[in-house]
Formats: sequence, structure tokens, C-alpha cells
Amino acid sequence: MGFLNKLTHNSARDLNWILALILISVPFGQTLIAEEQWSRFRGPNGSGVSESIGLPLEFGRDRNVLWKTNLPQGHSSPILSESLIFLTAIRDNMLLTICLDRESGKILWERTVPRAREEAIDNRNNPASPSPVVDDEYVYVFFPEYGVLAYDHKGQRQWDAPLGPFNNVYGMGASPILVGDTVVLVCDQSTGSYLLALDKRTGSVRWKTERPEAKSGHSTPILYTPPKGETQIIVPGSFLLTSYLASTGEKLWWVRGLSFEVKSVPVMIGDTIFVNGFGMPDNQPGRQIPVLPVEEVMKAQDNDNDGQLSPEELPDQRSRAIQRFIDLDQNGFINRTEWDYYRAMSASENGLLAIRAGNGRGDLTETNVEWRYHRAVPQLPSPLIYRNALYMVNDGGIVTSLNPSNGKILKQGRLHGAIDHYYASPVAADGKILMVSETGKVVILKPDGSLKVLKVNDLGENCYSTPAIVDGRIYIRTVNALYAFGQT
Repeated sequence: MGFLNKLTHNSARDLNWILALILISVPFGQTLIAEEQWSRFRGPNGSGVSESIGLPLEFGRDRNVLWKTNLPQGHSSPILSESLIFLTAIRDNMLLTICLDRESGKILWERTVPRAREEAIDNRNNPASPSPVVDDEYVYVFFPEYGVLAYDHKGQRQWDAPLGPFNNVYGMGASPILVGDTVVLVCDQSTGSYLLALDKRTGSVRWKTERPEAKSGHSTPILYTPPKGETQIIVPGSFLLTSYLASTGEKLWWVRGLSFEVKSVPVMIGDTIFVNGFGMPDNQPGRQIPVLPVEEVMKAQDNDNDGQLSPEELPDQRSRAIQRFIDLDQNGFINRTEWDYYRAMSASENGLLAIRAGNGRGDLTETNVEWRYHRAVPQLPSPLIYRNALYMVNDGGIVTSLNPSNGKILKQGRLHGAIDHYYASPVAADGKILMVSETGKVVILKPDGSLKVLKVNDLGENCYSTPAIVDGRIYIRTVNALYAFGQT
């Protein structure tokens, strides 16, 4: 039985106590700053949970604003060291790394690099979408149109590692993380996906592991250290959740059953991982549209017998409508491998999975999947576990709370006063759950699974970035500015 099943039979094991242990622990080789501060995307191990107290319930452009700093465009989230804040942005065709003073919001320095190229991206994405990661010496940033760069806290460039070009149909979205003395980055794309570890002091490649099954993904990984064993990097991707050995990049184990597209960050309690993925409405269980095997479709449709399908040879309106998603090499034709991918993506299921982390090897699907849930699953926002409940908000604004021990639904509905699209991931602290909508409505929920709205704060500006919470302050980036909110 997994950790959460054991929890069901032992009421003395309280989830709040477990969360506290997770938040104060220091994983493999990382300095304490990584857990005391919001040093990576979604904070401590990607959980979205802070131990901060004293947060304001009401705030906005003219209430409980400690400071506001205007910024260039960018979708990256604020990342904090002990005294600094780091963000990325784009301005006048230059890619910016920005450092602000945490107390005052003053911009201390900006560093720029030119766009090495302009890659096609989805209109919800941005050339400065991945968030930085910081330790007590350096800040590390990833620009998909350039690569990875490292600066010290005074803005002196330490190294750069050019990467790409990438061929992700939506553009790249995963943020780097620190694992011991390496910077780890997931580079999932239509062809040539890989997991990369760079030496954090020099930028040299420590290891690189190919991910041939991954075709469409944007997930930032998390870490898991078993009681007896080395730290693992947990990476969601097309069809699979995969574990890699942090020291070498060796593929350890995997679980099948994920959607063909996964964008959210998994969350973890004890040895149980929760991850959601959503591909298309057609991927709802029971609604999948069967796709003919490659041999049958080639025999019927490949009129010129060249071993591939031109747009005119595609068999139906559906395959023609989503050709750009299945034409992985973007050469205008669908080959046998691409048709097999189309068939697999059409058969995959949208869903949230609870997966017990493994110490074994190989395919653990049959033994380690605790439960699955399939309704109103998000495409972009990551799940949140806080005070005995798991929360999801999907892109259309439907919020679901679940019992994390068994996946039973607690409540589902829309957020009164904030019916909107949601692309930022929820975060929580101080007995408050924060969900930020596209138009800048910040909903604060009561943390009991009831979805009771305590307050809706309207920033009046579009927002795509996930907030950060540290030391009684809420940091929210809109399309125009970074705000620091706190009790005034």
C-alpha cells in the first residue's frame, strides 16, 4: 500500500505535519536557501506551498501594496533569494534577466542577450516564459531562443550554454531546477527531446539523456529521495511519468497512463506523486476517436507509394485539422512514425493520477498507480495539496477539490466573482489558497475543500505568472508590473 493509503488507516499521521516536514527538508545537495526561499518555479520542490504567515486577505492596486515595479513583457514567475528577486523578460528583441531588491522593488540590474532566433510559439506563451532558479551564489535562466545563462547576484555573467533551436509546437515552457551541483532542464519537443544536466559553476554538460517518447510537454520536474536510495528526478511527459537518477541521468522507472501532452508540475506528499495532463477534449475517457493502424491507412491512402501521407492523402477532416501537431518534423508530410504517434495520442486519456514513487526498475504502471480522476482536469495549471485536500483549477475556471488519499471528489464548481480563464498555478499559505485568473482576479479560497471564496481581489491587469509567497508577502507579476502585497 502507498503512503496515502496507509494514512487512511492511521489518523495520527496528519497531512499538515507531513507537509511541514517536506517544506523544511533540504533535498539532495541543495543549500538551505532552496527551501527557505521561493528559489524555483512554484517554490519548495514545486509544491506551491509556503509556511509564510500574516498574509493580507484584501489587496489590490490601491490596498496593501508594499510596492509596484513596472516591467517589460514576460511570463516568468518571480523567484526569490534572501534579499533579491529575479525575473526574465523581452524588450526590443532582446532577452532580459532582471534583478530587483526584495524590500523596495527597485531594479538593481538588467542583463540582456540577443534573440538568437525567433521560434514560433502559442499565443499563451512568451519568449520569457521559463522562470529562473537561484542558489546562494548564482541565478540561472533559460531562454528557449538562446539557451541557459548563469549570473552572480551582482549581475556578472558566469557562463552561458547555447541550446536549440527547438521545435515545440507551442514553444518551450519548462523551467530549470537545481539538483546538487547541477542545473537540470527538461527539453521536450516534437523531435529530439532530452533531459539535460549542466555543471552549475561552469555550464559544461554533466549528462544528457534522450527522451524519444516525449513529443509535447512543458513540465518542470520535481525531486524525490527514497529512504534508501539516491535522489531521483521525476519528469512528466508524453504518455509517461519517468524517474531518472539525479547523479547520472539513468532512466530508472516509469508509469504509463498520462496524456500525450503534459504541462503542469507534479506535487508530492511522502512517496505519492500527483500529476495532471490534458491533451484534447477528444481524450476524455470514452470519447476517444479510433485511428486506423498505419499499415491500413498507408495501403488505402498512400496513392504515390512514397511511404508517407501528403495533406491531400490524409484520410479524414480530423487528421487534416491537426496535421501540424502530428507532423513532428514539420516537413509537410506524415510518415509512419508520425501516424503511430497520432494513433497513440488519440488513444491517450486526460486525467489526474496518484502514483506511488518507485525504488524499482522498469514499468511500474500495474503496481504503483493509486487512483485516477478524469473530470475537468487542467491543461496548464498545476495541482495543489494543502491541508488535507488536493485542488485543481482548469483553464476554463472549473475548480475541483479531492481527497488525496483516494481521489474522491469533495467539491467542484466555478469561482463566484471570478469566472475566467486560468493559466497560473494555485499557491497556498497562511490558511489561504490563491488562484489568479487571466484578467488578474486573485481568488482566495478557504482551505477546507469547500471552495468557499473568502475574497476576490481584482488587479485589473492580465496575468499569466504563478505568484510567489515569502515572509508574509505575496508577489504577483502581471503583464505590466510586479507587485508586492503585504499588511500595511
